[in-house]
Amino acid sequence: MKKYITKIVMVAILILTILSCTVSKDIEAPKEALPENFRNQKTADTTSSADIKWKSFFEEPDLVKLIDVALEKNNDLQIAEQNIAIANLKFKQAKWGNVPQLNAYATAVTNRLSDNSLNGLSTSQFLGQKHLEDFSAGLNLSWEADIWGKIKNQKKSALAEFMQTAEAKKALQTTIVATVSKGFYDLLMLDAQLEIARKTLVLNDSTLFIVNLQFESGQLSSLAKDQTEAQRLVAAQLIPKLEQDIEIQENALSVLSGSFPDAKERESKLNTILVKENLSAGIPSELLEKRPDVKSAELALKMANAKVGITKSSLYPALNITAVTGVNSFEFNNWFNIPASLFGSVTGGLTAPVLNGKKLKTQYEVAKVQREQAILQFKQTFLVAVQEVSDALAKINKQEEQYAIAKQRVEKLQKAIGNADLLFKSGMATYLEVIVAQGNLLAAELELASIKKERLSSNVELYRALGGGWE
Repeated sequence: MKKYITKIVMVAILILTILSCTVSKDIEAPKEALPENFRNQKTADTTSSADIKWKSFFEEPDLVKLIDVALEKNNDLQIAEQNIAIANLKFKQAKWGNVPQLNAYATAVTNRLSDNSLNGLSTSQFLGQKHLEDFSAGLNLSWEADIWGKIKNQKKSALAEFMQTAEAKKALQTTIVATVSKGFYDLLMLDAQLEIARKTLVLNDSTLFIVNLQFESGQLSSLAKDQTEAQRLVAAQLIPKLEQDIEIQENALSVLSGSFPDAKERESKLNTILVKENLSAGIPSELLEKRPDVKSAELALKMANAKVGITKSSLYPALNITAVTGVNSFEFNNWFNIPASLFGSVTGGLTAPVLNGKKLKTQYEVAKVQREQAILQFKQTFLVAVQEVSDALAKINKQEEQYAIAKQRVEKLQKAIGNADLLFKSGMATYLEVIVAQGNLLAAELELASIKKERLSSNVELYRALGGGWE
């Protein structure tokens, strides 16, 4: 029997060697005609800020702590971990695709034969009984030769799926790091604006006190008093609104960290944080390696290539080899009588689709169309990645100018407030000039805090767009 098995295996190997070929040629992700630089890039530099690990990119200890907690407890990130585990199990299973299937079996069968049948008459005549028993036990081995690369493509698809889930986790982590940091900067902006509103309210109270004195002495009308009180209420109304926004922002950061809404301890102040200057964007081609979503789109194309190979392989004949060996007897007492009860058989055969050929052909054509979709999706993903980097660079460049102008405006208005207060007390300025100056300063300081936050957020957005934050 070993002799026959050896011959079958040798024939299979010969057929595999002669016929084995790639029935489908893989299409690589299109990487031609990439731009040399990003738009709005001041200097061309091959180094990228994405190479900086996030714990080094963010220098505020309370922000680093907040991100650490979010990466540990965020529920979406934990779901991504489970997806990786599932894909890993599938990949390990796919690696066993070329291994023969071996099954053990044991059967006991008894048949009551018809007295009028030929088998019944023969059994009754030769064995003196009306029933026939059969006892079998053995091993059943089956193996499909991977002539057309179907099993190989199944492995490639499983590997790409596993790697894609890993890239999905990286992409999610970059998003979480960016979202938490932006939310933290939003929180610091609201803290700064609340401090501005409270300071303005104190300034308004001082002005209102003087106006009331002048009103009581008959120097000002009730109109002056009412307008000054109305100006004070602008800052007063702003305080509960900002306190509300702070609580909502803290709640959002809590959920990102996988916890119930709660206050967030922080020592950082918006005005003490330095905005990083001259961040390097690198070159567009680096996004192919650093952006998880771009790599995921490339892996999706590999999966589409594998599916084309699998569906095309189904159109060709399949070589299957089966071998069965064990013991068999029609008497229980002789079931394991060795070697008399031993038996064995080896079968090798080709099977080809006939009636279901049209269905398999359709599946193959659909797989080719889906591969074209994967190519277009890769192009679109890379296009969006380049756009996001260019947008972030544009914001960084222009917000720097906006901040410088807004800062000058605040300085001018702070000086104007001091002058207006002195002139008002000496009777050389009207109450209208004072409250207008106070209102302008409040708006300018609020806007300056907002622009400072936007500058910090734009740096974060550039870091994320370049693929930073997952290492």
